[in-house]
Amino acid sequence: MMQLLADWASYLPSMLDGLRISLVLALISIVVGYALGIVLAFGVSVRATVVRVACLVIVEIGRGAPALVILYLVYFGLPKVGITFDSFTAACIGLSWNAAAYSSEIIRAGVQSVPRGQLEAADALGLTRGWTLARVVAPQGLRSAIPGLMGLAIQMFQGTSLAYGIAVPELMKQAYQLGSQNFQYLQVFVLAGLVYAVVSVPATWITVFFEKRLGAHRA
Repeated sequence: MMQLLADWASYLPSMLDGLRISLVLALISIVVGYALGIVLAFGVSVRATVVRVACLVIVEIGRGAPALVILYLVYFGLPKVGITFDSFTAACIGLSWNAAAYSSEIIRAGVQSVPRGQLEAADALGLTRGWTLARVVAPQGLRSAIPGLMGLAIQMFQGTSLAYGIAVPELMKQAYQLGSQNFQYLQVFVLAGLVYAVVSVPATWITVFFEKRLGAHRA
Protein backbone atom coordinates (compact mmCIF):
# COMPACT_ATOMS: atom_id res chain seq x y z
CA MET A 1 0.00 0.00 0.00
CA MET A 2 2.81 2.37 0.91
CA GLN A 3 4.52 1.58 -2.39
CA LEU A 4 1.27 2.35 -4.25
CA LEU A 5 0.93 5.71 -2.51
CA ALA A 6 4.57 6.49 -3.24
CA ASP A 7 4.04 5.65 -6.93
CA TRP A 8 0.93 7.82 -7.07
CA ALA A 9 2.83 10.69 -5.45
CA SER A 10 5.46 10.45 -8.19
CA TYR A 11 2.73 10.46 -10.90
CA LEU A 12 0.80 13.42 -9.51
CA PRO A 13 2.90 16.32 -10.89
CA SER A 14 2.39 15.10 -14.47
CA MET A 15 -1.27 14.33 -13.76
CA LEU A 16 -1.88 17.82 -12.37
CA ASP A 17 -0.23 19.38 -15.43
CA GLY A 18 -2.67 17.40 -17.55
CA LEU A 19 -5.58 18.34 -15.29
CA ARG A 20 -4.77 22.02 -15.72
CA ILE A 21 -4.96 21.67 -19.50
CA SER A 22 -8.18 19.64 -19.22
CA LEU A 23 -9.78 22.35 -17.07
CA VAL A 24 -8.73 25.15 -19.43
CA LEU A 25 -10.01 23.17 -22.42
CA ALA A 26 -13.31 22.48 -20.65
CA LEU A 27 -13.71 26.12 -19.62
CA ILE A 28 -13.13 27.44 -23.15
CA SER A 29 -15.44 24.83 -24.66
CA ILE A 30 -18.21 25.58 -22.17
CA VAL A 31 -18.02 29.39 -22.45
CA VAL A 32 -17.82 29.42 -26.25
CA GLY A 33 -20.20 26.48 -26.68
CA TYR A 34 -22.91 27.88 -24.41
CA ALA A 35 -22.74 31.32 -26.06
CA LEU A 36 -23.20 29.65 -29.46
CA GLY A 37 -25.88 27.42 -27.92
CA ILE A 38 -27.98 30.47 -27.02
CA VAL A 39 -27.69 31.76 -30.59
CA LEU A 40 -28.60 28.36 -32.03
CA ALA A 41 -31.50 27.87 -29.60
CA PHE A 42 -33.18 31.03 -30.83
CA GLY A 43 -31.92 30.55 -34.39
CA VAL A 44 -33.90 27.33 -34.87
CA SER A 45 -37.07 29.18 -33.87
CA VAL A 46 -36.87 32.18 -36.20
CA ARG A 47 -39.15 32.51 -39.22
CA ALA A 48 -36.35 33.04 -41.76
CA THR A 49 -36.01 29.64 -43.42
CA VAL A 50 -32.32 29.98 -44.35
CA VAL A 51 -31.28 30.89 -40.81
CA ARG A 52 -33.49 28.22 -39.24
CA VAL A 53 -32.22 25.45 -41.53
CA ALA A 54 -28.59 26.51 -41.10
CA CYS A 55 -28.93 26.42 -37.31
CA LEU A 56 -30.69 23.04 -37.45
CA VAL A 57 -27.90 21.56 -39.57
CA ILE A 58 -25.23 22.79 -37.13
CA VAL A 59 -27.17 21.42 -34.15
CA GLU A 60 -27.97 18.04 -35.68
CA ILE A 61 -24.41 17.42 -36.87
CA GLY A 62 -23.08 18.44 -33.45
CA ARG A 63 -25.49 16.08 -31.70
CA GLY A 64 -25.42 13.27 -34.23
CA ALA A 65 -21.69 12.89 -34.74
CA PRO A 66 -19.55 11.59 -31.85
CA ALA A 67 -17.31 14.26 -30.35
CA LEU A 68 -14.24 12.23 -31.34
CA VAL A 69 -15.32 12.29 -34.99
CA ILE A 70 -15.72 16.08 -34.84
CA LEU A 71 -12.25 16.41 -33.30
CA TYR A 72 -10.74 14.29 -36.08
CA LEU A 73 -12.66 16.27 -38.68
CA VAL A 74 -11.29 19.57 -37.40
CA TYR A 75 -7.73 18.38 -36.74
CA PHE A 76 -7.13 15.87 -39.55
CA GLY A 77 -9.82 16.77 -42.06
CA LEU A 78 -9.66 20.55 -42.43
CA PRO A 79 -5.93 20.59 -43.42
CA LYS A 80 -7.04 18.87 -46.64
CA VAL A 81 -8.78 22.11 -47.62
CA GLY A 82 -5.96 24.33 -46.40
CA ILE A 83 -7.28 25.08 -42.91
CA THR A 84 -4.88 24.02 -40.17
CA PHE A 85 -5.13 24.29 -36.42
CA ASP A 86 -2.80 23.15 -33.66
CA SER A 87 -4.14 20.31 -31.53
CA PHE A 88 -5.34 22.47 -28.62
CA THR A 89 -7.20 24.92 -30.88
CA ALA A 90 -8.74 22.04 -32.82
CA ALA A 91 -9.91 20.49 -29.54
CA CYS A 92 -11.45 23.81 -28.46
CA ILE A 93 -13.30 24.12 -31.77
CA GLY A 94 -14.54 20.52 -31.80
CA LEU A 95 -15.66 20.42 -28.19
CA SER A 96 -17.23 23.90 -28.42
CA TRP A 97 -19.29 22.70 -31.39
CA ASN A 98 -20.38 19.68 -29.37
CA ALA A 99 -21.27 21.85 -26.36
CA ALA A 100 -23.15 24.34 -28.56
CA ALA A 101 -25.28 21.62 -30.11
CA TYR A 102 -26.34 20.01 -26.84
CA SER A 103 -26.70 23.24 -24.86
CA SER A 104 -28.92 24.73 -27.58
CA GLU A 105 -31.44 21.92 -27.06
CA ILE A 106 -31.34 22.36 -23.27
CA ILE A 107 -31.85 26.12 -23.63
CA ARG A 108 -34.62 25.65 -26.19
CA ALA A 109 -36.43 23.28 -23.83
CA GLY A 110 -36.08 25.86 -21.07
CA VAL A 111 -37.51 28.59 -23.29
CA GLN A 112 -40.43 26.40 -24.29
CA SER A 113 -41.20 25.74 -20.61
CA VAL A 114 -42.23 29.39 -20.12
CA PRO A 115 -46.02 29.34 -19.56
CA ARG A 116 -47.99 30.53 -22.57
CA GLY A 117 -50.08 32.72 -20.27
CA GLN A 118 -47.07 34.93 -19.64
CA LEU A 119 -46.57 35.44 -23.37
CA GLU A 120 -50.22 36.38 -23.71
CA ALA A 121 -49.88 38.78 -20.77
CA ALA A 122 -46.85 40.40 -22.41
CA ASP A 123 -48.82 40.72 -25.64
CA ALA A 124 -51.75 42.27 -23.76
CA LEU A 125 -49.36 44.82 -22.25
CA GLY A 126 -48.25 45.77 -25.75
CA LEU A 127 -44.66 44.52 -25.43
CA THR A 128 -42.88 44.01 -28.72
CA ARG A 129 -41.60 40.54 -29.69
CA GLY A 130 -38.05 41.61 -28.89
CA TRP A 131 -38.94 42.95 -25.45
CA THR A 132 -41.00 39.86 -24.67
CA LEU A 133 -38.05 37.69 -25.61
CA ALA A 134 -35.53 39.74 -23.63
CA ARG A 135 -37.57 40.52 -20.50
CA VAL A 136 -39.96 37.57 -20.19
CA VAL A 137 -38.86 34.51 -22.14
CA ALA A 138 -35.06 34.57 -21.87
CA PRO A 139 -34.74 35.13 -18.08
CA GLN A 140 -37.20 32.38 -17.19
CA GLY A 141 -36.08 29.99 -19.92
CA LEU A 142 -32.40 30.27 -19.07
CA ARG A 143 -33.20 29.85 -15.38
CA SER A 144 -34.98 26.57 -16.13
CA ALA A 145 -32.03 25.45 -18.23
CA ILE A 146 -29.39 26.02 -15.53
CA PRO A 147 -29.42 22.49 -13.97
CA GLY A 148 -29.17 20.87 -17.40
CA LEU A 149 -26.35 23.17 -18.45
CA MET A 150 -24.44 22.42 -15.24
CA GLY A 151 -24.80 18.68 -15.87
CA LEU A 152 -23.59 19.16 -19.43
CA ALA A 153 -20.58 21.12 -18.12
CA ILE A 154 -19.52 18.08 -16.08
CA GLN A 155 -19.84 15.89 -19.16
CA MET A 156 -17.79 18.41 -21.15
CA PHE A 157 -14.99 18.23 -18.57
CA GLN A 158 -14.98 14.44 -18.75
CA GLY A 159 -15.18 14.67 -22.55
CA THR A 160 -11.87 16.54 -22.67
CA SER A 161 -10.26 13.08 -22.38
CA LEU A 162 -11.17 12.61 -26.06
CA ALA A 163 -8.63 15.31 -26.93
CA TYR A 164 -6.02 12.65 -26.20
CA GLY A 165 -6.89 11.34 -29.66
CA ILE A 166 -5.40 14.43 -31.31
CA ALA A 167 -2.33 14.66 -29.03
CA VAL A 168 -3.50 17.38 -26.64
CA PRO A 169 -1.40 16.84 -23.46
CA GLU A 170 -4.43 16.76 -21.17
CA LEU A 171 -4.97 14.44 -18.21
CA MET A 172 -5.63 11.24 -20.18
CA LYS A 173 -2.63 11.85 -22.42
CA GLN A 174 -0.40 12.30 -19.37
CA ALA A 175 -1.78 9.10 -17.83
CA TYR A 176 -1.09 7.12 -20.99
CA GLN A 177 2.45 8.46 -21.23
CA LEU A 178 3.16 7.51 -17.60
CA GLY A 179 1.73 4.05 -18.21
CA SER A 180 3.82 3.53 -21.32
CA GLN A 181 6.97 4.40 -19.37
CA ASN A 182 6.59 1.82 -16.60
CA PHE A 183 3.72 -0.39 -17.84
CA GLN A 184 1.87 0.14 -14.55
CA TYR A 185 -1.29 0.95 -16.46
CA LEU A 186 -3.65 -0.20 -13.70
CA GLN A 187 -2.13 2.09 -11.07
CA VAL A 188 -1.88 5.01 -13.48
CA PHE A 189 -5.41 4.84 -14.84
CA VAL A 190 -6.93 4.30 -11.37
CA LEU A 191 -5.19 7.50 -10.28
CA ALA A 192 -6.39 9.29 -13.43
CA GLY A 193 -9.96 8.19 -12.63
CA LEU A 194 -9.62 9.51 -9.09
CA VAL A 195 -8.36 12.87 -10.37
CA TYR A 196 -11.36 13.14 -12.71
CA ALA A 197 -13.64 12.17 -9.81
CA VAL A 198 -12.16 14.83 -7.51
CA VAL A 199 -13.48 17.44 -9.94
CA SER A 200 -16.65 15.73 -11.20
CA VAL A 201 -18.17 14.47 -7.93
CA PRO A 202 -18.25 17.83 -6.10
CA ALA A 203 -19.51 19.46 -9.31
CA THR A 204 -22.34 16.89 -9.39
CA TRP A 205 -23.23 17.70 -5.78
CA ILE A 206 -23.36 21.40 -6.65
CA THR A 207 -25.63 20.63 -9.62
CA VAL A 208 -28.01 18.62 -7.39
CA PHE A 209 -28.03 21.48 -4.87
CA PHE A 210 -29.01 24.00 -7.53
CA GLU A 211 -31.66 21.65 -8.92
CA LYS A 212 -33.26 21.44 -5.49
CA ARG A 213 -33.03 25.19 -4.91
CA LEU A 214 -34.58 26.01 -8.27
CA GLY A 215 -37.20 23.30 -7.81
CA ALA A 216 -38.16 24.70 -4.42
CA HIS A 217 -38.35 28.18 -5.92
CA ARG A 218 -40.72 27.02 -8.66
CA ALA A 219 -42.89 24.99 -6.24
